[in-house]
Amino acid sequence: MFGCLFICVIVLASTGANTAIKDEHSSSSAAAAAAAEGAKSKSSSMSSSEEVSWISWFCGLRGNEFFCEVDEDYIQDKFNLTGLNEQVPHYRQALDMILDLEPDDELDNQENPNQSDLIEQAAEMLYGLIHARYILTNNGIAQMLEKFQNGDFGLCPRIYCDNQPMLPIGLSEVPGEAMVKLYCPKCLDIYTPKSSRHHHTDGAYFSTGFPHMLFMVHPEYRPKRPTNQFVARLYGFKIHSMAYQLQNQAAANFKQPTTGPSIPSTAAAAAAGGGGGGTTTSTSRPPIKD
Repeated sequence: MFGCLFICVIVLASTGANTAIKDEHSSSSAAAAAAAEGAKSKSSSMSSSEEVSWISWFCGLRGNEFFCEVDEDYIQDKFNLTGLNEQVPHYRQALDMILDLEPDDELDNQENPNQSDLIEQAAEMLYGLIHARYILTNNGIAQMLEKFQNGDFGLCPRIYCDNQPMLPIGLSEVPGEAMVKLYCPKCLDIYTPKSSRHHHTDGAYFSTGFPHMLFMVHPEYRPKRPTNQFVARLYGFKIHSMAYQLQNQAAANFKQPTTGPSIPSTAAAAAAGGGGGGTTTSTSRPPIKD
């Protein structure tokens, strides 16, 4: 009887151990599956985060810090692009590149390698012209206002403007005519960007009226005119305005001296000495007497 009980106890113990092992295997497999799923989701999120749009890539280039990222919804609205197809070559391909769309003529690009470079230049030009329109909208002004408050466009070099942040401005709406300048809303003057990497940015991509539109929409950000102004002094005395008038008159009447002394020629000297039928001196050698 005791032997039967002993055998039953052993059977029950082995059964419980097998059940525990199965539960442990099932829990470990579930944990492994969850870890694999998490790794997949993490890798997918990393791959999606590593994908950068053309617009973000362009605005992140060195020298393009003045640009803001135009919303794709704005670009996809054909009304906002009216007339640009007549200004930009390879318009359709350039627009597809900006929107990260697959080009329709991949075979043509493979046959002509220079075609891709031309389309890249056209895309940059097209984005710049779209940017000039976008920054006049509420969304564009909001983005540029944030960059203005952060001083991303530079500070006014004028001493009495006290490091006033500036705004980009163009001198022409036609691409290629003038590079971008910086407008100071305090002294109301324009300056060349300090960094040379901005000296090749077209001013037409920032519009000739962008700073004025920004302060029309947000007049609370218009700074007050500077109260201090430089005063010229000599030996501690302020120079009178009449002195500047006299200096300007003297500069207007001033004649530049001729450079280098003029040497008269022999004919001119002879004409000056014996002109009008006068007597001439003979330069022949006198005869020698024996």
